[in-house]
Amino acid sequence: MYQLPDEKGYFGEFGGRFVPENLEGVLEEVKQAFEKYKDDPEFIKELEYYNKYYVGRPSPLYYAEKLSNRLGGAKIYFKREDLNHTGSHKINNTIGQVLLAKRLGKKRVIAETGAGQHGVATATACALFDIECIIFMGEEDTRRQALNVFRMELLGAKVVPVTSGTRTLKDAVDVALGDLIENYQTTYYMLGSAVGPDPYPAMVKHFQSVIGREAKEQIKDFEGKLPDYIVACVGGGSNAIGLFAPFYEDKDVKIIGVEPAGKGLETGMHAATLSLGSPGVIHGFKCYVLQDEKGEPLPVHSVSAGLDYPGVGPEHSFYKDSGRAEYVSVTDQEALDAFSELSRIEGIIPALESAHAVAHAMQMAKQLPKDQMILVNLSGRGDKDVNQVAEMMEK
Repeated sequence: MYQLPDEKGYFGEFGGRFVPENLEGVLEEVKQAFEKYKDDPEFIKELEYYNKYYVGRPSPLYYAEKLSNRLGGAKIYFKREDLNHTGSHKINNTIGQVLLAKRLGKKRVIAETGAGQHGVATATACALFDIECIIFMGEEDTRRQALNVFRMELLGAKVVPVTSGTRTLKDAVDVALGDLIENYQTTYYMLGSAVGPDPYPAMVKHFQSVIGREAKEQIKDFEGKLPDYIVACVGGGSNAIGLFAPFYEDKDVKIIGVEPAGKGLETGMHAATLSLGSPGVIHGFKCYVLQDEKGEPLPVHSVSAGLDYPGVGPEHSFYKDSGRAEYVSVTDQEALDAFSELSRIEGIIPALESAHAVAHAMQMAKQLPKDQMILVNLSGRGDKDVNQVAEMMEK
């Protein structure tokens, strides 16, 4: 069993709901629906049907034998979320939430997206269920991820470029929340990461924990025991909490989250929230935040559009303070090197987000004995990133 928040949505001191009064009722409606349906046999049956026959679950667990041998140390296993329909873990959550939206009778779904994978997964789920779909995306991210913008539009979604602030994920969330306040009666907000006000962190974790549940059984089939380490990249933290949560009680399994160190922690151009942030409130919940002395979020940077967020999931903040997980960081260059190396050695092109976790796992494997095992969440595939990486390599 994994950790559950208290009745007000707190994991320790993190989480909660810091929102305008007119959003309280909207969030409470979503929470009541989630609590009602998450254990409902009909809901579970429908979710499992789409997970199996539409998403393609269970996703495989793959022993990266060539990579492990090349590094000469611990065995590396990949949980292949990159093989899901739409190319990442994001679809696990959007199918779950769109089934809730349908039961709430909502005719319109809005979402924010950074790298575009949550946007594509949301547009896909809305196309499947004939629901109007609006995606807010920072203008800078629409440029970096032009292919995903086209995919969302192809799927019938309207993509709205956000031109305020740093024109990235944080600003897309700001605008999406503003839209929800205006249109809450007809609109469902499909939050893509394990962040935001209660009940979203617990709800996203619930739908993503299928990753860790499957991985647990699969590694036992391979090795007859649990891994020594589990590793995942952390921006907001949905793919990571999806892997980590089912291992929460398995104290012999060490949990490691990998944040973006960007151009280096010392440069200020990073998004290593848990490494260098402090507790604060952002987007309606309490977590570690990269903030100035006035409590305003600082500009952040990562080569990966899906990781450049100045906050982080409240449950990750709780894991850090309780010591259940360790959070480290990897630079843009280290992630790019891992992106190339995994492509060449195993024929797997990872998302730039996932490449952060791969980079750290590779560093770890070299230091560990051969009888140790590292299980890495390969949260997405890199098709969306190849144009960006090609441009960077040319420069």
